[in-house]
Formats: sequence, structure tokens, C-alpha cells
Amino acid sequence: MDFAAETLLCGPGTFGFGRAITGLDLDRPIGPQTAAALRALWLEHGLLVFPGLGTSPEAQLALSRCFGELEPHPIPRFRHPDHAELILLGNESGSTGPIYDFGGVATLGHIPWHTDLAFATTPNAGALLRMVRRPETGGQTGWLDTAAAYDALDDATKAEIAGLEAVYLFCAGLEDMRFNRPEGARLSPRNDAYPHFPPVANPLVWTHPDTGRKVLNLSTLNISHVIGLPAAQSEALICRLIAHATQARFCHIHQWADNDMVLWDNRRTMHMAFGHPVDQIRVVHRTTIRGTVAMGRVIDSQDAA
Repeated sequence: MDFAAETLLCGPGTFGFGRAITGLDLDRPIGPQTAAALRALWLEHGLLVFPGLGTSPEAQLALSRCFGELEPHPIPRFRHPDHAELILLGNESGSTGPIYDFGGVATLGHIPWHTDLAFATTPNAGALLRMVRRPETGGQTGWLDTAAAYDALDDATKAEIAGLEAVYLFCAGLEDMRFNRPEGARLSPRNDAYPHFPPVANPLVWTHPDTGRKVLNLSTLNISHVIGLPAAQSEALICRLIAHATQARFCHIHQWADNDMVLWDNRRTMHMAFGHPVDQIRVVHRTTIRGTVAMGRVIDSQDAA
């Protein structure tokens, strides 16, 4: 291989989550053997960090295509003007998302632990995020290994949740979250000009389509309740599973440097954007790897109550 892979340091536990990739020359075409080796590492470890290698949109796009078909953002205004498959996220031209007060700091871009498209039947396969301009403070991104979290459950809990489904809802703001909601007061007005997303039922545990590993499917931003359980029992179970899955031993928090890129397997992880002070600039480019395997089913709003 024409690159090296090193274990990432994570929390105080024993789980080695993710790999750091160095020595990869993205100024040259990526050969099929290198692409296959990178994809195998991605599936094995769930998270790949490419320190300082994201020097251009072209490098990011070339690397992204090693892992699957790329999916442009459904809303054209979020697409990079020169590269339709790149998503441009930043506040150079003003704040585009909700602003919250966290501990007296007006904060932009805080998104709690979630899985992309958990409120849909088919999640993204993954994504590659590139730091174009890092803020002076804040702006970290975290990832949780929900496959390792499932493996660490006791046998009784695994038996308890086998076959259970939960309802997942689209949330336009932190105020809509039902679990693990951060303490923060909204400073910006609500502007919920979003498409309608019907509720979906997804399994609490699902099998990764490429690796066969069992994965805890929680997405704290979107989970509502467990189907078929009394409300109190459903709430207690979800709280217990979230407390387990969000332990530091399953987590990698990335302290960004400019030109870092991080690739994650969306079917095997949750991620979180910590946000940054609203008066600082943060710009990232993202590619999304299209998902091809459906997880759940759309349900009626009445059934989701």
C-alpha cells in the first residue's frame, strides 16, 4: 500500500476506534488497489482521518469516489458553485442555521449525536468532511462507534432489544428533541421552511449490509419512542441505551486543523457537531456517499403517536 494506517486515540476505554491515514498522495490518481484497501479499512474501522490531505476540492472528490456513488445535496443552494457533488457549509456570508446560547456563548452549528437520514428509510452510506477554514475556538466534531457499543451490551439487554423498532422523526431544532437534549436557549427565530418528512420505523438494532456487524441505531436527535412498549418503559430503555452508547470509550472527538478530512461510515456511527461562536468563521466541504440499503419503513403519523 502507498499509505500508512495508524490507530486513533479515543476515550479512556479499550476500544480503538478509527484509523489515521498518512502518506497518501492525492496529487496523483488513486489506483484501484489503493482504493480497495482504503474502502476495506473504512468498513473495518468505521472512521478514517486524513490529516492535512484535503488541499483542494478535486482531492476530496477523488478520494470520496473510492467509497461509492456521491449524492449531491437535494437543495441546490448548499451545493458548491463549481462542484455539484460538494456540499458547502459555512458562515462567511452570514449565519445559515439556528443560533443557541450555550453557557453565555452565542453558538452556531451545534448538532447533537445523530445518524444522517435517521428520519428516512435509507441512511447515507457515509460522508467525507474537509476543513477549509477552522474557527479560532470550538468547531470540533465527534463520532461514536455504535457497533462497538452494541458489542459491549450485556446478553440480557441484547435479548431485550432484539427485534424492537423505534419511531424516528425529522427535527428542525433542538427544541424538538425528546432525548439527550442539550441545555441551550435559542437566540435566532425559527424558520422551519423544510420539506415534510413522514415518521419512519427503524430497528433499534440492525445488521450492517457490508460487514454483517450488529449496530445500535439510536440517533438521539431523531428517536421518539419504541413501538409496542408502554411510554415509561420505552423512555427508560432509550435513556439507558443512550447513556451506554455515548460513553467516552466509544468516542473520537476530532480537533480540526485546516485541510484535515474525516470519512465516516454513517451506518455504523453517530456523529456530533459541537458548534462554534457565531462571530467566528468556519467553512467545511462535504461529500455524501449514497446509501443503497433500506433500513426501515414509513408509517402513518397516527401510528407514530
